[in-house]
Amino acid sequence: MLFFERDIAIDMGTTNVQVYVRGKGIALREPTVVAVDKVSGKLLKVGEEARRMMGRTPANIVAVHPLTAGVISDYDMTSRMIKELIDRVTSFSLFKPRVLICVPSSVTGVEERAVLDAAIEAGARKAYLLESAVATATGAGLDISRPTGYLIVDIGGGTTEVAVVSLNGVAECESLKVAGADFDEAIVRYIRRKHNVLIGTRTAEELKISIGSAMPAAAERRETVKGRCLVSGMPREVTVTSTEILEAFAEPLSRILETIHMVLERTPPELVSDISQNGMVLSGGGSLLPGIDKLIEKHTGIRTAVVDDPISCAAYGAGKTLARLNEMQDGMINLARRRQMKG
Repeated sequence: MLFFERDIAIDMGTTNVQVYVRGKGIALREPTVVAVDKVSGKLLKVGEEARRMMGRTPANIVAVHPLTAGVISDYDMTSRMIKELIDRVTSFSLFKPRVLICVPSSVTGVEERAVLDAAIEAGARKAYLLESAVATATGAGLDISRPTGYLIVDIGGGTTEVAVVSLNGVAECESLKVAGADFDEAIVRYIRRKHNVLIGTRTAEELKISIGSAMPAAAERRETVKGRCLVSGMPREVTVTSTEILEAFAEPLSRILETIHMVLERTPPELVSDISQNGMVLSGGGSLLPGIDKLIEKHTGIRTAVVDDPISCAAYGAGKTLARLNEMQDGMINLARRRQMKG
């Protein structure tokens, strides 16, 4: 059992990272943020402690997101972050762990290689890649081993991924750099334009959670927020309504709907028929936006449901996949696919 506990699955998102240890479950949930001393290059904090430092550090300390839109933007910081996370969840052992990492279905060969190299450099004995859509479908309890199609829509912090999953693989996919963070930015822009007040993204996120919705609310809700008046430069309070937030969301929501339509148009008719019968599955933090499942269902005519635990669904799916790690090909997904086709 000690050996099996060396198997680790990492769901590395733009906003949050989750680490699943075989035999234990999810051992870590942390923001994907690292704090570094620019002078010495020393890694100071990882995760929640680093996130709390953002915007509050002296000039020599910088808090950064090492991933952008679901892929590595800072290789060195990503490798060091993975090493820190692995160290936290494994006790002293003579064996290096085998590590499975979730990646977007639209990942390029260069990006795959960067993730694998970062994992090996961080101390993994072997590194495996798993497409996030496959992990989400597995975590949602879908039987994707059969030749039937399921449509997975994962609205994360930095990207929205739309993928058709069948036979333990991805048949069609599209990645869109519009997700949870873009809803926050849309609120910031809207309040700036309509009220001449500048608010921070954290305030915008609080507004999104408290009165945000993808469909008109039965009863209008209001929230008072504080920001900086762009005319006087002084602090100012404004009252924002749920209708205004819905207006702010119009653009990012329409782009997500367009991407779903695009993937359905490219999907073979047999799989589209399966999807219309099986329905659509929503996951990721963005799927917690009230009414987003109803909006998608209204526009596509396909039954849409949010998974039980949208934030951790992919991590649980990756954790389940650890049980068949011996059957998986380590290394790049693209190379594994080519080998399977030749075989």
